[in-house]
Amino acid sequence: MAKLIYSTIASADGYVEDATGDFQWAAPDDEVLSFVNDLERPVGTYLYGRRMYETMLYWENADAPSGHPPLDLEFAGIWQAADKIVFSATLAAASTARTRIEPSFDPDLVRRLKETAARDLTVGGANLAGQAIRAGLVDEVQLFLVPALVGGGKRALPDGAHLDLALRDTRRFAGGVVYLRYECESGGRG
Repeated sequence: MAKLIYSTIASADGYVEDATGDFQWAAPDDEVLSFVNDLERPVGTYLYGRRMYETMLYWENADAPSGHPPLDLEFAGIWQAADKIVFSATLAAASTARTRIEPSFDPDLVRRLKETAARDLTVGGANLAGQAIRAGLVDEVQLFLVPALVGGGKRALPDGAHLDLALRDTRRFAGGVVYLRYECESGGRG
C-alpha cells in the first residue's frame, strides 16, 4: 500500500502564504531544494486542487533552455515524470502531460489509489491537504518551517482536525529552515 504524504513549506507561525497571498519568502535555497528533490523522487502521483495545480504549472516547461539552475531542472524532471490528479469543479481540461481532472475531492478514490499505487502519493495545497487529513487519508506530514513570521494568511494545517503525530525525522538547514517529518498515528492508512 502506498502512503499519502502532505509536504509543505510554511512560515514559523504556520502559514503557507501570507495575508496577501504571497509566498516568495518560502522559496527554498539550494540546500533545501536538493533535499526536497530527494524526497520527491520516489513520488508517483501528485494530488492537487486547482490553485496549487495552477501554481505548479510553471514546472511543465521549466526544463526548456532558459538558464534554470541544475536543481530547478532536476525538480522539473521529477515533477514532469509523475502523474497528477487535479480535483476541481471549475477546471475543464489539464494543460500538462500525465494529468487528469476529477470534479471533486473523493476520499474513496484516494483510498483506492493508495491501495493500488506502486509509488507514494503526495497531496499539495493546504486546502486539499486539510480535506485529506480530515478524511483520515494522510499517512505522513512533512513540514519545512521557514525562519519567518508572516502574521496571517493561509494556514498550513487545518483547523478542527485531530491527528496524533509521531516525530520520525528532523533536519536543520544552514539557512535556518527546519524539516520535521511526522507519521500519522490516527487516521492515515484508513
